[in-house]
Amino acid sequence: MNRRRACACVLAGIALWLGVVSAQAAGQGRQDAAGQGGGVGRAGGAPPGGQGGGGQGGFVAYPQRAVSDPAAVDRGKALFSVNCAFCHGPDARGGDNGGPNLMRSDVVLLDDKGERIGPVVLGGRADKGMPPFMLMPAQVSDIAAFLHSLPVSSRTGERQVNIVVGNADVGRSLFQAKCSSCHSPTGDLQGVGNRFTDPKLLQQTWLLPGTGGTRGGGPPVAAPPIGAVVTLANGQKVEGTLNRIDDFMVSLRLADGTYRTFRTEGANAPKVELRDPLKGHRDLLLTYSDDDIHNITAFLVTLK
Repeated sequence: MNRRRACACVLAGIALWLGVVSAQAAGQGRQDAAGQGGGVGRAGGAPPGGQGGGGQGGFVAYPQRAVSDPAAVDRGKALFSVNCAFCHGPDARGGDNGGPNLMRSDVVLLDDKGERIGPVVLGGRADKGMPPFMLMPAQVSDIAAFLHSLPVSSRTGERQVNIVVGNADVGRSLFQAKCSSCHSPTGDLQGVGNRFTDPKLLQQTWLLPGTGGTRGGGPPVAAPPIGAVVTLANGQKVEGTLNRIDDFMVSLRLADGTYRTFRTEGANAPKVELRDPLKGHRDLLLTYSDDDIHNITAFLVTLK
């Protein structure tokens, strides 16, 4: 009887061991399948289209957001290129001038329509070398739409980008068509290729002076201030340098260094006239394609 009990115990132990081994093998098989076919993301679902770990992207940590307004994405891309790409890279995955990868930022990942991104953009982060940007709420929303249109994966690492990839001859023609009414290759821009040794800073400067250059790439070219004239309901005019403007108020710095703020809504709202020396640059921003920007930059680099 004791011998039968001993045999039964041995058989039970073997069966238990086989069950553990089988479970481990099944678990490993599921891990291998997830690694090859795109594992489950943080949101609990596989990435769309079966895209996954192989190839360029890695498994998707957040599901791809649907683009509801392609025009907003295009506007946001243009704004991001001018104001943010110098530090954060053209694809927001970090630049070689110290800007962090925004595709791994909780501010971006948890944002919906700019409610988290906006305070950072408008207020800046002085401790990290990021200045505040004077943008309208709609512009912040467009930048958010562009960032949310980018795929987020577990391997969104920084990239080194050579931006001098355009056609200088095509850029010369574009320059003549879009820029020559104010600038000249033999005048104010003579030798600009020598003055800017970093093509990225050169590109940011011709697109919109005063942007870029805040994270180790050299100081940006100072942009001329925007003037403003506020005409009150009684006809009085107040003139100064624009400090801030949004949908509800405008703030000016007067010649004596003091500040005045006016509400811009309501029946007796004042008339506000902005005098922006860079209005031509800002108006052209939305007309450039990526190829246009590359081609004009390639031309300007040749002005030694």
